[in-house]
Amino acid sequence: MSAGPGVARRGYDHAAVHYGSDAELLAVAVPFLEGGLAAGEPTFVSLAPDRAELVRRALSPSADARYLTVDEVYVRPAAAIKSYRELMAGLVAGGAAGIRIFGELPRTAIDRSWDWWARYEAAVNHAYDEFPLRSMCAYDTRTTPRHVLDDVARTHPFVATPGGHRSNAGYVDPPAFLADPRPMTPHPIQHALPLVEFTDPQPPAARRAVLDITKTDLPAGEIDDLVLAVSEIVDNAVRHGRPPVTMRIWADADHMVVTVHDTGEGPGDPFAGLLPAGRQIGGRGLWIAHQICSQVTLHRDETGFTVRLIAGNTWLRCPAD
Repeated sequence: MSAGPGVARRGYDHAAVHYGSDAELLAVAVPFLEGGLAAGEPTFVSLAPDRAELVRRALSPSADARYLTVDEVYVRPAAAIKSYRELMAGLVAGGAAGIRIFGELPRTAIDRSWDWWARYEAAVNHAYDEFPLRSMCAYDTRTTPRHVLDDVARTHPFVATPGGHRSNAGYVDPPAFLADPRPMTPHPIQHALPLVEFTDPQPPAARRAVLDITKTDLPAGEIDDLVLAVSEIVDNAVRHGRPPVTMRIWADADHMVVTVHDTGEGPGDPFAGLLPAGRQIGGRGLWIAHQICSQVTLHRDETGFTVRLIAGNTWLRCPAD
């Protein structure tokens, strides 16, 4: 996967870029993008507006790079994977022998919802491997927390620097990374007692419990999405988990948080929720929830498996380094 800039091949070349200045960013981005353009490959830039403009000015005025709006692409991990797969499938069907993307996650994703974006960075190594894709994911070392950089080192098979492109010895195979237990940072409203807590709910009762919460000003559409996601996750837990199943709800004016816990091990598919489930047991509900909830967290520990669903402005501050 370390082919030169003019060589197109199938399979995903996924590299991390660490930069501490605009000059360091451009020293990697510009040759990479120019190489794709020179090879006639569809070439994309997905950066925050100020850095996208920095790259635009550094490229030749005639450069035909395509610019994606980062805050629209990276709304939810599963939606980003679906969108990129559709984009690349269309490009390959149109004759593209190689595709390049230079991008970054939004700052809010890194600061406030990193857990499921860490899962995204691992899962795409599998999700995009059928395409002739080379991508570079940029991380600003001045502002990116240490624990995020540690995950970046485990989810990118390659590292790109101004001096070249090399294999990453710290890379962890996606199923192993995704199966590794991760702490679940409580949402601030979870520090209070739940408004609702009951055992072994059936989906109709779970739906009604969400609809009966009055302590929130969330739009009706967000509540409806949460109701659907809760119904799916409770149904999964009852059918495929291990009793008892416990459901809890917290809410304030701007958020609603629902956890569903059972004493089983959770789905066997490490990509559950991030990729379409097909016929995998327990995967369809997680896929739906990942498409419509503001945030979904999966957590395994010695007590069993927990799914946390959040509606509203979910952005959670990650633990300090």
